Amino acid sequence: MAGKVEKVFKFVVVGGGIAGVTCVEQVSKTLEEFDVEERPSSVLEEKFPNLIVIHSAVKSLHTESHSVETADGRVFGYEKLCICSGGRPKLLTQENPHVLGIRDTDSAQEFQKRLSKAKRIVVVGNGGIALELVYEVEGCEVIWAVKDKAIGNTFFDAGAAQFLIPSLEVDKPEKTAPCKRPRYTTEEPAAGPGSALGPDWHEGIDLQGAEQVSRRVSVEYQCEVEKIQTLRLENGSWPVYIQLTNGKTFGCDFVVSATGVVPNTEPFLHGNNFAQADDGGLQVNDQMMTSEPDVYAAGDVCTACWEHSPMWQQMRLWTQARQMGWYAGRCMVSHILSEPVELDFCFELFSHITKFFNYKVVLLGKFNGQGLGSNHELLVRCTKGHEYVKVVLSGGRMVGAVLIGETDLEETFENLILNQMDLTQYGEELLNPDIDIEDYFD
Repeated sequence: MAGKVEKVFKFVVVGGGIAGVTCVEQVSKTLEEFDVEERPSSVLEEKFPNLIVIHSAVKSLHTESHSVETADGRVFGYEKLCICSGGRPKLLTQENPHVLGIRDTDSAQEFQKRLSKAKRIVVVGNGGIALELVYEVEGCEVIWAVKDKAIGNTFFDAGAAQFLIPSLEVDKPEKTAPCKRPRYTTEEPAAGPGSALGPDWHEGIDLQGAEQVSRRVSVEYQCEVEKIQTLRLENGSWPVYIQLTNGKTFGCDFVVSATGVVPNTEPFLHGNNFAQADDGGLQVNDQMMTSEPDVYAAGDVCTACWEHSPMWQQMRLWTQARQMGWYAGRCMVSHILSEPVELDFCFELFSHITKFFNYKVVLLGKFNGQGLGSNHELLVRCTKGHEYVKVVLSGGRMVGAVLIGETDLEETFENLILNQMDLTQYGEELLNPDIDIEDYFD
């Protein structure tokens, strides 16, 4: 054990992303004193006088002695600890300087700097950041390599993908009013690694390349990366070349690796006995507690290992990081005060609101028929360039929905999923645009 314990806090929260900040806010309202490690902002200290922020990464955790050691050699004790260290990018390669992962505010700024001089980039990946990037980048040719048959398959089916694709072929419209959800931005540069990206990460960043064109995106489907090399091919003039499994090779200024994240469990595992899930996350129960006493976890670093509600699944999205952080804070306080705490209602129904290709996107429940096998049917309504509505029914009851555009159906559908009303009698009329469905089910 290095060094003497400098101070013992009732609460220590590790991580300054959305989960960590939300956890801090929840606990600070209730109790007197605690501490935050890694990637914080002074805004919180001004808001909560009982909060001490320490600008340093955690070097090691000692669960037996209830203490953490920071990178600058200081040691702090805790009564309750919450790990909110997020996820780290699954980079295609660690070695190549021409491969850039985008995960936090720092790497987003580095991306902006490189993009300003770029004429062509290759984006690899099919998740949220890839979807946002290919749409937001202008003045630069974009080759987009996805391993699936359609774009965005984490979030929607091939039908929704077909609805969105034309947006890549036209100039971006002027910014519309934002969709109704909280905004998350970074007030100031954080110390150490940047905080994880919220949904508005590209707001205020000029994603402009070196060319005069507005947007040129070509999608390479069902392929992965075979090889990345910086050796100049004959007559080659690009800094890096990427060979795909479909046999095509592209030269570009740099490659963006946007292939998802893995739970950022370093440096907590060494010397401790955390139970880990198959995906590498720290296992947590329905009180957000890990297998180590008095240690909680929230957000991308953890895996929800309680029996899930039939309409909920973990997806490591910013909305869930916020919900888990808030609930973990509540659990920590309740346990200190010996008060019972019930699993929060937000874990009853999966719901996520975001924006892709300038369309509001709402995902509810088992929106892609997750885990339902062939035991479900789909109803779809699509108006080109305006809206895409998909409903997932199982046994005549609504279990999921995808809403793209200003449909105003999310509240009604949320209620129909939660109350599990039998909708058999409505059939396809459920999506008849001439019927005001809200009147039926208010």
